[in-house]
Amino acid sequence: MNQPQIQIPLDLPNVRVEKYEQTDKGLVITVVSSRDTAVCRQCGRTIDKFHGYDKAITLRHLPIFDRPVWIRIRPKRFQCPYCDKGPTTTQRCEWYDPKSPHTKAYENWILRELVNSTLSDVSLKRHLSIGCIEGILDRHIQRQVDWSTVPDLELIGIDEIALKKGHKDFVVIVSGLTAQREKYLLAVLPDRKKETVKAFLKTLPPRQCQSIRRVCIDMNEGYCNAAQETLPNAQVVVDRFHVAKHYRDCADKARKAEMKQLKQTLPESEYAQLKGAMWAFRKPWNRLTEEQQIVLLALFRQAPILKDVYVQREVLTGLFEQNLTKAQAEQALTQWLDRIAELGLDCFTSFVTTLNNWRDHITNYFIRRETSGFVEGLNNKIKVIKRRCYGIYNLGRLFQHIWLDVQGRRLLFAEH
Repeated sequence: MNQPQIQIPLDLPNVRVEKYEQTDKGLVITVVSSRDTAVCRQCGRTIDKFHGYDKAITLRHLPIFDRPVWIRIRPKRFQCPYCDKGPTTTQRCEWYDPKSPHTKAYENWILRELVNSTLSDVSLKRHLSIGCIEGILDRHIQRQVDWSTVPDLELIGIDEIALKKGHKDFVVIVSGLTAQREKYLLAVLPDRKKETVKAFLKTLPPRQCQSIRRVCIDMNEGYCNAAQETLPNAQVVVDRFHVAKHYRDCADKARKAEMKQLKQTLPESEYAQLKGAMWAFRKPWNRLTEEQQIVLLALFRQAPILKDVYVQREVLTGLFEQNLTKAQAEQALTQWLDRIAELGLDCFTSFVTTLNNWRDHITNYFIRRETSGFVEGLNNKIKVIKRRCYGIYNLGRLFQHIWLDVQGRRLLFAEH
């Protein structure tokens, strides 16, 4: 009884199928090139004098209905009539790399498999060695940025992440954003030193130096100085969420100090009424449940200073939410500082010092309301990659994995 048959394109240009056979390792399809020319390896001219066939090579190709597929081809050889001694050249087909045991289509498929996955998982699923997959990575993805593939950027962000939890083993992530809000990974740097960041920024092509208008950072003096010294046309913007973390930490320390004192002075039954005060204190009033509002009001009755701390923290948060100009923001911050001094809220002293030191860069936020949220998004991806891959400490390999999860998804799946 004849089996039903269908035709499936191999996606291999300029070949014709000679035969196919089912073997123990899968389906082996023998093809021959339909092109009758090559490019001389010495003079670079197109040649068409056929000289014979090279040794047969067998390449892994895309599976068909979950069956492994192999492509076997004997590359044609041509002799050059223009060069002395008539050297021969092996014809190169565009669908495979001579240094690879796979077709390009297969390797692109493996790269798509690696997006949001690990070398180990893909190795198990596709019966490939880790070394083989690393070879695919290295053939297709560089371990550092290829500037020819990066369009003009408007904004870059600089932030750090710890490679090992609990260790001071930080790497710096530099990423960029285009006017169309497309993200690009630019670098994974080995440390947070100003010299390291500055050395990388000096490698930016002139067109990028001209197009970059803003650099988003946390309050790191080294990053700030490196950006100002290498990108004089760009404004340094301190990320508003790093600013918020600073003043919110100050408010939280005040809460902890008051709660510690209340625990020593209040009867146990009254202190129990403040259960859940931490979460209530950390949220804005309009996001509290009725029960949380009751707890927070009870806390304010026992520690009136915390009401002032809470209100001024929320006033400052509201300031950053408003659509202010830089000048208006400067004025509003001055008024806030005056109010803090008037109320005697010493818990904000460290933040006031920071605000005065970084005021110009903090208020640059109000010019375009840019944040380094996209950098934080990358950092979250990196944390997932670290957990998924049980830690990646080779920076070149880390760059490749981040590239796959950021740009790879957009480029590889678009090609497919």
